[in-house]
Amino acid sequence: MTKKIPHTYVIVFSIIVLSAVLTWIVPGGTYDRQTVTVNGIERDVVVPGSFHYTDSKPQTWQVFSALFEGFVDRADIIVFILIIGGAFWIMNETKSIDVAIKSFLNFSKRIEHNRLIRTLGADNLIFIIIMLMFSIFGAVFGMSEETIAFVVIFVPLAVSMGYDSITGVSLCFVAAALGFAGAILNPFTIGIAQGLSNLPLFSGIEYRLVCWVVLNFFGILFILRYARKVKKKPSSSPVYEDDKYWRELHSLNEAKITYFTPVSAWIIYLIIAAVMAIFSWLNPVTGLSAGDKTLNLPALPALTVLFLFSGFLTLRKSVHFFIINILLFTILILITGVMGYRWYIMEIATLFFAMGLASGIAMNYSPNQITKLFLDGVKDIQSAALIVGLAGGIIIILNKGNIIDTLLFKLSGSISEMGKLGSVTMMYVVQNLINLVMPSGSAKAALTMPMMSQLSDLIGVSRQATVMAFQFGDGFTNIITPTSGVLLGVLSVAKIPYDKWFRWVLPLIVILILLGFILLIPTVLMNLKGF
Repeated sequence: MTKKIPHTYVIVFSIIVLSAVLTWIVPGGTYDRQTVTVNGIERDVVVPGSFHYTDSKPQTWQVFSALFEGFVDRADIIVFILIIGGAFWIMNETKSIDVAIKSFLNFSKRIEHNRLIRTLGADNLIFIIIMLMFSIFGAVFGMSEETIAFVVIFVPLAVSMGYDSITGVSLCFVAAALGFAGAILNPFTIGIAQGLSNLPLFSGIEYRLVCWVVLNFFGILFILRYARKVKKKPSSSPVYEDDKYWRELHSLNEAKITYFTPVSAWIIYLIIAAVMAIFSWLNPVTGLSAGDKTLNLPALPALTVLFLFSGFLTLRKSVHFFIINILLFTILILITGVMGYRWYIMEIATLFFAMGLASGIAMNYSPNQITKLFLDGVKDIQSAALIVGLAGGIIIILNKGNIIDTLLFKLSGSISEMGKLGSVTMMYVVQNLINLVMPSGSAKAALTMPMMSQLSDLIGVSRQATVMAFQFGDGFTNIITPTSGVLLGVLSVAKIPYDKWFRWVLPLIVILILLGFILLIPTVLMNLKGF
């Protein structure tokens, strides 16, 4: 008799209950906070040495209200997921993604005729390129929530290539997480942590670049080895039965597709071109920021010209290729918006919503058809949105119980009693533990870095080493902690049960954490540039 694994909702709710139990055991406490300006943004940070115990606030019935408050706290991510689900459902109904996958598979077969590529493996090369691209996104501008949108693309692609949904998630989500952990120019983690530590912005970049290369080498190697095993024996995948949904979807979509280009597609082409031309006229030059460097380029005018040519060529082929062209330019505009205009979830959700509408209109769907398809997509993805709200309840309970600061105080209290290497190692452990309940990098930096940086001065360790301990501790466990709304959203979209993901990703987490320990050693024992 097989043991029945608890549903993801049960696991997360159990953690909420456990958090409430902790509020009865751990005494309440808090640090004083002050508002400081970091890289032009005001943030509330703790005042080192200001910890004091307060009245305990044990949580009881709040366990049940945590769901509501979690929804309120994570409303932006929840709405983002629902819009992504609706928009991509419309696009999926047009069969354009299936056309793109079919074309991609044909391209993969063609390049295998090259002896060198055949030796290395066409799939391996393609996967490496995709993962490095997402890793760069994670390292430069902290891509995280945005990966939810790409799961809808890469999971069906991976399954259609003979792999599984875990491989598809790894191509975008895990790759971005590797970049996030080995951050080179991420303003949301490195930028804030260094600002709070009074270090030059993005200093020590040379060694962080080495760390990024090392983490990606081992992370990508782990994923490629797993993918090869699944390719040889699909039933060896822990989600083989769960992927039945994606395999059936792929087989249904393999029906003969009629290629055509309705008048409505040309109309949408002209509308998009006109809108892009207007924005290009209003913003002829865009300052694309990467860390503390800004490169002024005519990004929007260049994208407009490219769209005019590519849109015309794809329309002459069929509306399906034109819709894929819309998707590609959605991604390019997303990157431009994030790097040039500080876009976040609201703007990105708006962009994908417009993409979904444009796809439906281009396919000559009626307003009622588009509405129905959008709602069908929302229904299909609503479980992902619900789990994000439920996970948000965990931090709500811990905050209301006044125990987060107490836990931090207890964890950091023993650090100063160790040697230099032991202290940095303990800082790394503390950051990993805190990240399990507080996955937000910017919030964790504001909570821990003011104290950790001063503590590093007392024990004779460079503040840059403390930032590295924060960076690694903030990054690795993001792909395993059930308190991460992004992780649970990704898994729900991919139809991967959390328990199966946990068992699969745990060896990778162990490898990454050990690599983190090793990479921290030179920051203490060697005279590195910027340290």
